[in-house]
Amino acid sequence: MAANDISIRFLGAQEVRAVWDDENSKWWFSAPDIVGVFTGRDDHAKNRNYWKYLKTKLKKEGFQLVSHTTQLKIPANDGKKYLSDMIDFDGLRLLGEAFPMAKISKFVEWSIYSDEIIDTKSKQRAHALFESTLLDAIEVGTTKGLRQIHAYLFGGFYDFARQIRGKNISKGGFGFAVAKYLMSTLERIEEMPESSFEQIVDKYIEMNIAHPFMEGNGRATRLWLDLILKKRLRKCIDWGQISKSDYMRAMILSPTDDKEIKTLLKDALTDKIDDREVFMKGIDSSYLYEKSE
Repeated sequence: MAANDISIRFLGAQEVRAVWDDENSKWWFSAPDIVGVFTGRDDHAKNRNYWKYLKTKLKKEGFQLVSHTTQLKIPANDGKKYLSDMIDFDGLRLLGEAFPMAKISKFVEWSIYSDEIIDTKSKQRAHALFESTLLDAIEVGTTKGLRQIHAYLFGGFYDFARQIRGKNISKGGFGFAVAKYLMSTLERIEEMPESSFEQIVDKYIEMNIAHPFMEGNGRATRLWLDLILKKRLRKCIDWGQISKSDYMRAMILSPTDDKEIKTLLKDALTDKIDDREVFMKGIDSSYLYEKSE
């Protein structure tokens, strides 16, 4: 199995780690974490033991969970990776049938949120990223890094989270990169230099034109841009200083005239790269840009 991207889901204060399986195109959830959601405990050892009890009980009662479980290495609080029992979404449904608890039903429903509240939950994940060790694990300036961000923000909400689109898309009459040539386009963008502010924004503009995902491009790519700026220049954008109307106008112009977006972003540069308030306000502004009037 090719398990790549790690995502963290939050149900209230409870955390559920998940891993994307490239080979089978699905998410695997940490079984002990799911037990923690059901029981309201954050004691991993107790949750792991209770999960063993549940597996045994289900087996005795004839529920077939074997094909819906596996073991994968996922990061723990100490930053190291340990093998953990994982369960897929169908297995989660089986748990719901076997143990019709309110919290299980709530978790299943939460895992398939409608589009109307995806933004709210995705933004919660983006906020949580500031305290997460995953922020340091994201590749900077690469397509893989952008896919990691997209998977973190939208995994479990969109079936296509982290997947490069295979269809042509457009917005406001502007056609983004042709799907047929998208992979080669992304390879070219990945090779673009990142030594100066001008070069970094050029790369950002090209990635926006590429628009590699079916949805969620802007939110993921703005985080991607900030990570490049932090690594190369020790700067980031204070998005809270940029209005939606100014940003949208500048981005619409950027494929043919990049002066406005470069001026806008440069004026909002800050060296407060570890400032929590700047990060949180930036996420709020980034999500506001995507809201329809």
